[in-house]
Amino acid sequence: MNKKTIYLAGGCFWGVERYFQLLGEGILETESGYANGHSDDPSYRDVCRGDTGFAETVRVVYDKDVFSTDEILAHFFRIVDPTTRDRQGNDRGDQYRPGIYYVDESDFPTICDYIDRRRKDYRRPIVVEVLPLENFYSAEDYHQDYLVKNPTGYCHVNLDLASIPLKPEELALDISEEVQSGERLASNRFESKMDLKTVAPKPFKADDKTLKSSLSDIQYQVTQENATERPFSNEFDQEFSPGLYVDIVSGEPLFSSRDKYDAGCGWPAFSRPVARGALVYKDDTSLWRKRVEVRSVGADSHLGHVFDDGPEDLGGLRYCINSAALRFVPLEEMEKEGYGDWISEVV
Repeated sequence: MNKKTIYLAGGCFWGVERYFQLLGEGILETESGYANGHSDDPSYRDVCRGDTGFAETVRVVYDKDVFSTDEILAHFFRIVDPTTRDRQGNDRGDQYRPGIYYVDESDFPTICDYIDRRRKDYRRPIVVEVLPLENFYSAEDYHQDYLVKNPTGYCHVNLDLASIPLKPEELALDISEEVQSGERLASNRFESKMDLKTVAPKPFKADDKTLKSSLSDIQYQVTQENATERPFSNEFDQEFSPGLYVDIVSGEPLFSSRDKYDAGCGWPAFSRPVARGALVYKDDTSLWRKRVEVRSVGADSHLGHVFDDGPEDLGGLRYCINSAALRFVPLEEMEKEGYGDWISEVV
């Protein structure tokens, strides 16, 4: 048995808990409670005020030999509306926001990748918050197994869905093609229709000791170790001031604020690079999914990935980039910092 635990906020916890119980073998424990708030030992009445920061949440302990994490997430997405903030079913309030709270750091990229794969299935942005579990308090006894004890009680979840096998599109797996991860792809595959200036960045090499001393931990982990920063809580997700985004390692220009948009994914999103020749594209088959990794040419920094689910009127691409891989140069400082030749790409 391979025990794993995840905390799922999907509106009223009565229905969420009962749904996962009905999945049967492989679901080892469930518990209703309150997660990620800012007070001690809250009561149901406290949480219902909507000012404690807690979300009604279900602790789910499952056997990973029976359910993969992707399957748990697929079941969760089946019973929530991931595009509505502070509301599920008839229930409204901050305590009913959708959220996935993890206790195993290795689950974070799996969760983010699953959400990314499901974006095409929704017309509106997915707003499920993905955060490490900060705290969890068990709800009062009468909330536990509520729909077992009260079969006709209120439930915003269609419990009949628990008996229906997951469809392939709910898992959103893409492993049909055997591809060598790390294989370089032709940039014209992505940039052929873009009206871009052409650059040829010089190679930038720095030893590991220098990089570790000049970069923060997360900047090093992202650019050198291909890590992914947390969504929504990073530096540039909601930065829309005019300016230039450059490689945090080498300073080479990568993206313009003119091409930045809010994709709702929790990371900076761009419709295109600032110049042809600035990026390297590589196949990435990690996490059992074929994706396209984006790296900088000069410093070979891992930046993020490019997807084909962007707005059609902007070309249809979404360059999903880690803030930690970028430095933002405001328009008014570009001349002083030596980026004067790039001002025309910003204004």
